[in-house]
Amino acid sequence: MPANYDNSASFYDKLSRLVFGKALINAQVWLLPHIPKNAKVLIAGGGTGWILDEITKLHPSGLSISYVELSAKMMALSQKRHTGQNTVTYINKPAEQANLPADFDVVITPFLFDNFTDATLPGVFKHLHNTLKTGGLWLYADFQLTGKWWQYAMLKSMLLFFKVLCGVPSWRLPDVDKQFNISRYAVIDRKSFFGDFVVSRVYKKAG
Repeated sequence: MPANYDNSASFYDKLSRLVFGKALINAQVWLLPHIPKNAKVLIAGGGTGWILDEITKLHPSGLSISYVELSAKMMALSQKRHTGQNTVTYINKPAEQANLPADFDVVITPFLFDNFTDATLPGVFKHLHNTLKTGGLWLYADFQLTGKWWQYAMLKSMLLFFKVLCGVPSWRLPDVDKQFNISRYAVIDRKSFFGDFVVSRVYKKAG
């Protein structure tokens, strides 16, 4: 059963800022200039939708966006965002269950994969991988562990909180790098935030 963030929709962004400042926002905003003009974009797990406002600042028109979010309350907030003259299709389903075409130029997964385990990640990864064109870009932001003790402590606390509140199934981060390596993605840009606990990467799908 996928995690559902309905119970945290009303305070999720405020909680994020309280704990991380603007690090989670900056990690995602840093990725957005990589979106080409007139691109077809898939956002999987967009949360409250503030990312749509930021995309619109860079691309006030010309984009075709599919916005996938499981939480109905998060989706309701997302539908109030400013999208300019871009075309946005809202899909209120788990990413792995969304019926999506295989012609996206860009896939964005903002803090999505930490909701999965090593057993469930490959399925959702493959589903999203199959939607991306050859040579397309995968814009990825999530947590990572680099050996610092406080990262483990924060991760355990977060997962426990969201396990109780939202049903997040995992006690640890799944091996996302393995999935990108198996599918032969190349990292073409990357940046770390919040003491290396947060990482943003731009991947290119191999031909």
